[in-house]
Amino acid sequence: PPQKEFGGLPHPVILAAAEMLGITEVYAIGGAQAIAAFAYGVDGGEGDDAIDRVDVVTGPGNIYVATAKRLLKGTVGIDSEAGTTEIAILADNTADPRLIAADLISQAEHDPNAASVLITDSEDLAAHVRGHLSAQIATTKHADRVREALAGQQSGTILVDDVEHGIAVCDAYAAEHLEIQTADAALVASRIRNAGAVFVGDYSPVSLGDYCAGSNHVLPTGGTASFASGLNVTTFLKAVQLINYNRSALEEVSQHITSLATAEDLPAHGDAVTARFR
Repeated sequence: PPQKEFGGLPHPVILAAAEMLGITEVYAIGGAQAIAAFAYGVDGGEGDDAIDRVDVVTGPGNIYVATAKRLLKGTVGIDSEAGTTEIAILADNTADPRLIAADLISQAEHDPNAASVLITDSEDLAAHVRGHLSAQIATTKHADRVREALAGQQSGTILVDDVEHGIAVCDAYAAEHLEIQTADAALVASRIRNAGAVFVGDYSPVSLGDYCAGSNHVLPTGGTASFASGLNVTTFLKAVQLINYNRSALEEVSQHITSLATAEDLPAHGDAVTARFR
């Protein structure tokens, strides 16, 4: 997005990253209007600042960006609805409440609508996490934003019967980021089916995936992880199916085709095959 303090240009860090990556076109535009511009194109008039319409739009954003992507899906392809960030942490009584609090805060500082959810079977752990949250929020830079996010209806603690029940809750929630801080964390993580990315154990915080691990930072949110994946190479690929039979191959399966065409009451479909053998 354009930055007022930099004369309407993107932030210098963004431009520096673009230079390092060999990117030669950068548009100073953000929000829902940027998604619309790429979906429909923008006429630049007499200048050379036109934006050509594209085939695929990828990347995260706030609720307005996610809504624009949803509305324009079909006009362009999208990776997923990567909206306001969310973290869920599945933890048992072996987890460190200090680390859980730090990780919940790390996502809450993104946005007042960010979701930070603890899923645990331990009331004692939940109580200790609350204590650490109070202490750590007092010293964090974006304390007001964090407090608003943690107090919102999208955040909270879910008490479950046991870890088995917690796994079911995690799959129902389908979090963007899911941390597993339990005994046998790797085994528990292997049973998760719905999540944008799963972070296993005490030393795999979400921040690791954000900046360094190599997992993609553009992940599905709002429950869409139940059917969508994070941004990856296949997002930019599509398959074109190619069918090439010779005469004998078509003749071998022709009876199957005519039988199905008759069953569907589409006789001309069958005729298109039998006409080749009259």
